[in-house]
Amino acid sequence: MQPDEIEALSFKIIDQEAGPHDFPDDKWQIVRRMIHTSADFDYMETTRFHPKAISAGIQAIQTGRAIVTDTHMALAGIRKQTVDKFGGSTTCLINDASVVAAARQAGSTRAKAAAEAAAEIMDGGIYVVGNAPTALFEVIRLISTRQAAPALVVGLPVGFVNAAESKQALMELDIPYITNVGRKGGSNLAASVINALIIQATAEGRQSNG
Repeated sequence: MQPDEIEALSFKIIDQEAGPHDFPDDKWQIVRRMIHTSADFDYMETTRFHPKAISAGIQAIQTGRAIVTDTHMALAGIRKQTVDKFGGSTTCLINDASVVAAARQAGSTRAKAAAEAAAEIMDGGIYVVGNAPTALFEVIRLISTRQAAPALVVGLPVGFVNAAESKQALMELDIPYITNVGRKGGSNLAASVINALIIQATAEGRQSNG
């Protein structure tokens, strides 16, 4: 089977096994791709969307705003060529020399230092967290203190220490977000959310041009 055939069959199986649900199409496109990436149907119960999340994410992509990730793994999974076509950029600062130095000097994580360094870059764009709760907490702090204003935060850190807590803190902010309840998450999952938004942004563009 060709890759496209495998993906189509996978989505067919997911639709069958998911059964009836209350997700509107735009949200289901995201949750379905999260399930496709993880083979975990729990995301049907645990995924949370701010009411403006999808429209904000699509607009950010279509207007060429930056997509910033907390890990290179998340960055690697994003459909960069399509982002490029919209005039956007995809960036991860985790290995930037100045970030490494700042984290060492402050005695903090590189994920936190990278989020702080991306404060201006993320304005009007999308910040994607798929690994480090410290990155998500820092993005929340930057937003709360009006040092950053991303259009959308995708917060899906994974782990046993502060992953669930950082997501809860994100949901308490009145900003567009896509996240989930609990410890599960991951860079591949976060990338899948961005790709689902990219696909929707592309489809909307084709409809408007048609």
